[in-house]
Amino acid sequence: MSSFPKISQLMESGVKEGVFPGAVLLAARGDEILFHQAFGHSSIFPEKQILQKDTIFDLASLTKPLATTLGIMILVQKGLLSLDQSLESLAKRFYYPEQKAITLRQLLSHSAGFPAYQPYYSDLVRQPGNKKAILRDWVIKEPLIYPPGSQTLYSDLGFIVLDWIFEEAAGERMDPWIRKTIYDPLGLVRTGFRPLVSSGVSEPNLYAATEDCPWRKKILRGEVHDENAYAVGGVSGQAGLFGTAFEIFNLLQALKKAYDRPNRPGLFDGSLVRIFWEREDRPRGTTRTLGFDTPAETGSSAGRYFSPKSVGHLGFTGTSFWLDLEKDLLVILLSNRIHPTRANEKIKSFRPLIHDLVFQEMTAE
Repeated sequence: MSSFPKISQLMESGVKEGVFPGAVLLAARGDEILFHQAFGHSSIFPEKQILQKDTIFDLASLTKPLATTLGIMILVQKGLLSLDQSLESLAKRFYYPEQKAITLRQLLSHSAGFPAYQPYYSDLVRQPGNKKAILRDWVIKEPLIYPPGSQTLYSDLGFIVLDWIFEEAAGERMDPWIRKTIYDPLGLVRTGFRPLVSSGVSEPNLYAATEDCPWRKKILRGEVHDENAYAVGGVSGQAGLFGTAFEIFNLLQALKKAYDRPNRPGLFDGSLVRIFWEREDRPRGTTRTLGFDTPAETGSSAGRYFSPKSVGHLGFTGTSFWLDLEKDLLVILLSNRIHPTRANEKIKSFRPLIHDLVFQEMTAE
């Protein structure tokens, strides 16, 4: 593994300037990891603890591409779902006529018309009975804010519906199915959902701390930060996944190898990966693929150098990945930027800086 002092210096400045208490950066070209280091602390309250390369992070919305989307992809691969099926045929239930025509493709590409977010959790935790069923009922009763397919709006609600569709088609909860179907075959032992249990989190020091949560009145560590995911037990379509940088690298490598060799048999059907990683042509101007994102022409978190043929995603807790399919360059940045408060938004300006520097350093070498 090569040494890149400029990259280390910028990461260290991120810690010193309060962009995040700590972070792990992994950069790879092809299947060769060129940089993989940890910086700063996994926790600063109630005590400081040094961050390790194998620290487990709350991946937040990386759940969407790396769990929910991959689950849907495999079900399509198995012939249990079709991308252009309607919500009416998939969920067997709707409240508004315009919901009938929503397709799986539109849900995956954030063009179904659902609102971006609703803070259901405060009411949901007080409800008796099956909270996931109650949440789905509330989501499906939300009036659409635009006709399906006419606009793009990043939506947690759409991925809550996708979790529902997944379970209907698979006949099983998403977390054990993803574990045995995708993560275990790839040897991913630290990546997965962390369902909430009454005894609390085992080995909390393995995890990067997130927010000093004003609602739960404690610092979260190994417990999902997303409140709506927490309210349904820690497993949901929009959030709940935990993992390490190295294991995300392995997962993305498996997908990239399938993409590069679409006619070879494997865990992922490469021709389907290519479909999922192709930017949608509708609505006009969207940057979304199926479950993933691509760099915007200006102001992208990927910086200036990742090509349009790149896929990636961001997570609210301070996590991200960008994979350039043309140059075969991958950058994974996992941080705990919301520890101890989500008010820290310095990572927005830091992300393009680190991506630009990594790209310059890696391509120069």
